Amino acid sequence: MDGDIPNIKRWIVLYPVYINSKKTIAEGRRICVSKACENPTCAEIGDCCSHFKLPFAIEIDKAYPRDFMQRGRVRVLLKKEDGTLYNPAISSRKQLMLRVAELVPRHPGRTKKQEAASASSSAGPSSKSGKGGKKKR
Repeated sequence: MDGDIPNIKRWIVLYPVYINSKKTIAEGRRICVSKACENPTCAEIGDCCSHFKLPFAIEIDKAYPRDFMQRGRVRVLLKKEDGTLYNPAISSRKQLMLRVAELVPRHPGRTKKQEAASASSSAGPSSKSGKGGKKKR
């Protein structure tokens, strides 16, 4: 691992904003909206890179310059030192962004959140019936 630290500067950088469907191109999105995913996180992108068997490093303390409130970025290595690809299906930065964006919505943590949200939203309105409105003085 110590040998990789100087070389990590040469790895490609992938900010979550690049594949976020909620952002515009002016805000930093790099792929089309139809192929982008909604609000990806660095951990999800990192898990996708490990799924593709690509070496990656998550840098939590870094932020995207146009949106410095959202922290984190992922550095990914696509090619070995001899020039061969780690994953022959992913040969460029653009292909990596597209493949990660299609895999993030199926991330296990994301599917659990959606199931919990759908269960709570279906139970929510029925329990609130009859309550609400203005208070009487």
